[in-house]
Amino acid sequence: MSVGRYRVLLAGRVHVHFTDRLGGASAPPYDTRNLGGRTGDDPGAVRRNRESTARELGVDPGAVVYMRQVHGADTRYVREPFGRDAPPLDAIYTDRPGLALAALGADCAPVLIGDPDAGIVGAAHSGRVGTAAGVVPALVEAMTAHGAEAARMVAVVGPAICGGCYEVSAQVRDEVCAVVPEAWATTRSGTPSVDVRSGIAAQLARAGVGEIRHDDRCTAESPELYSYRRDGDTGRFAGYVWLK
Repeated sequence: MSVGRYRVLLAGRVHVHFTDRLGGASAPPYDTRNLGGRTGDDPGAVRRNRESTARELGVDPGAVVYMRQVHGADTRYVREPFGRDAPPLDAIYTDRPGLALAALGADCAPVLIGDPDAGIVGAAHSGRVGTAAGVVPALVEAMTAHGAEAARMVAVVGPAICGGCYEVSAQVRDEVCAVVPEAWATTRSGTPSVDVRSGIAAQLARAGVGEIRHDDRCTAESPELYSYRRDGDTGRFAGYVWLK
């Protein structure tokens, strides 16, 4: 089974991949490759999905780091998976070859970053709240403190709900755009919305990241991806980044 269409050697030894919802073991409404462990899905199905996905990517299933995502900006260096006691985090980074970092999404954007020269990679979960909190700039700063250089970094912003679909109240839009003005948007029907992708791209540029790429699919408009706004109870796809 395919694990998703976006898979690329980002630069040097840095590999990234975004999964889709196809080819797993989960039953509806999580069908079928749900990788989210806090969705209400059968834990056994999620475990099988995570293990089979890692194998298909050529990654050791026991060497994948998943976070307990809480829409914050806390960032941590990792040497190994957290196991069942994952702390509340929305960004992680490592310099350990073979250790894959995963960021889950179902409208929020998984953001994957690598500095191939320094041999450092990072992953962040950045939705509306996390973008306003600055989780992606926090990850860039933490990677830089560990020896990376922003100008050498290549970042990929993964699938996320687009500004044309992500309706919010005018107050919420104002609150987000007071911090990230580039996130200001309107839906196709003219109501207030937030453009998470544009906000993240602007943050990466301001942080001095040398190259910014996109898997620009809208989760709400792409049936092969999970979308909480579209479906309510649903699963999570993932963005993975690792050093070979």
